[in-house]
Amino acid sequence: MPDTSLNLGRTEFGDSANAGNVLTTAEAEALLNDWVKNDRLKLHMRQVAQLMKAWAGEKLNLPEEEQHKWYLAGLLHDADWDQWPEEHCRRIIEELERRQLDPAIIRAIASHGPRYFGVEPRSDMDKMLYAFDELSGFTHAYSLMRPEAYKGMEVKGVKKRLKDKTFAAQVSRDDIADASERAGVPVEELIQFVISHQTDQP
Repeated sequence: MPDTSLNLGRTEFGDSANAGNVLTTAEAEALLNDWVKNDRLKLHMRQVAQLMKAWAGEKLNLPEEEQHKWYLAGLLHDADWDQWPEEHCRRIIEELERRQLDPAIIRAIASHGPRYFGVEPRSDMDKMLYAFDELSGFTHAYSLMRPEAYKGMEVKGVKKRLKDKTFAAQVSRDDIADASERAGVPVEELIQFVISHQTDQP
């Protein structure tokens, strides 16, 4: 049974009147550094942010301002996990609503774990944040085992580790498969994109 303690109890977020409102990169980084003290978690959030921006730009050809929204969703999706895990994702959603951010960004964050938060991914941004979150962390865990980290990493190596349920056991294989299906992107393509774009640099 999924843990329902994090269920948000709603499926709409923000105010449509705030469409287009964003944080600057500097403002988002300030929030990140204020809320997140764990460097490994910061790295994860920055990795997901870069993947989101790259997908929006390279795969969807979205304009720069839309890419920035995707970046912000990735950068801030776990902002409350470090200090308030029992209130994840509620805290960051309420903070971004208070700051009157574009509701598309807030909803993407709210839907990045549908079986936990009770919010179904709808938009491309929602679906790709869900897809990249677990897979990014898993691929990074694999990179830490390899002498050359991401250099020379192959899709088949990541898939082999996915089949090994004892490796990075906290990563839900079901969520990875579900996210891939919802996004309509084969898991192999997602893995290759992560390998090609992800680095271990913050």
